[in-house]
Amino acid sequence: MIFECEYSRLLITQLGDSMTELYENFHKFFEIIVADTAELLENVYRIRYQVLCVEKRLPGFEPEHCPDQQEKDGYDSHSCHVLLRYRPTGDFIGTVRLILPDSSKPEKLLPVELYGQTDPMLCDIKALPRLQTAEISRFLVVSQFDRRKDERRREGRRKEVTEIDSDNRSVQDRRSTDRRSALSIGLVLMSGVMRMSVKYNIRHWLSVADPALNKLMGFYGLNFNPIGPPVNYHGIRRPYYVKVEDALDKMYKEHRDAWEVVTECGAYNLNSH
Repeated sequence: MIFECEYSRLLITQLGDSMTELYENFHKFFEIIVADTAELLENVYRIRYQVLCVEKRLPGFEPEHCPDQQEKDGYDSHSCHVLLRYRPTGDFIGTVRLILPDSSKPEKLLPVELYGQTDPMLCDIKALPRLQTAEISRFLVVSQFDRRKDERRREGRRKEVTEIDSDNRSVQDRRSTDRRSALSIGLVLMSGVMRMSVKYNIRHWLSVADPALNKLMGFYGLNFNPIGPPVNYHGIRRPYYVKVEDALDKMYKEHRDAWEVVTECGAYNLNSH
């Protein structure tokens, strides 16, 4: 439901073109943890509270609505969650969830169906296999981690966000291969999404995302297809869809290094399950 664009492009280190380097740096800096216990889920909800209610990264989230300092909603009961740990400090720095079909209420709509103004000519969500369809949501990273970067990198990121602010604008000044030479937090979080998708046999991804984030993820072959106009939903967001198999095939052919990160070198790959 919410993709946080500015922080998804956090650069950890400059890397070469080697696939192995990108993958090795992923494991050097990060650990993906499935939040499948009450204690881990509390960390998920506290990160969401910090980013959304305290930092107010996005409009529409107020601290008084979360008296226990944990941000939750009615989709969490039928979602799976991932935490991102930063290995050098051991801190949890990000989270993402995958909203699964609600077995107790099969008719319950996903957020993208309620708020996305989707065009059935672009994607007929009702025609998708419901049990294999999920929405990527609460895609967030804490700002404290961003402040560890020096001013030069912060300025570089601001320039990138300015250059790529919609699905339709072209890239300026820097080649896509240059952008892909740095490990992206968004790519790392998508590796968590991939693990959950394999576990629950999810083959269709939906989202309501910042168009800039979708463009940035396109440098790794992981941009989704717009299926409706931009809407004002916690800021300007747009509904998106992609068939997981198609996304992975494109990454494998065109961005093998990113494919290694997202699929754990093929260990998490729907084609093999």
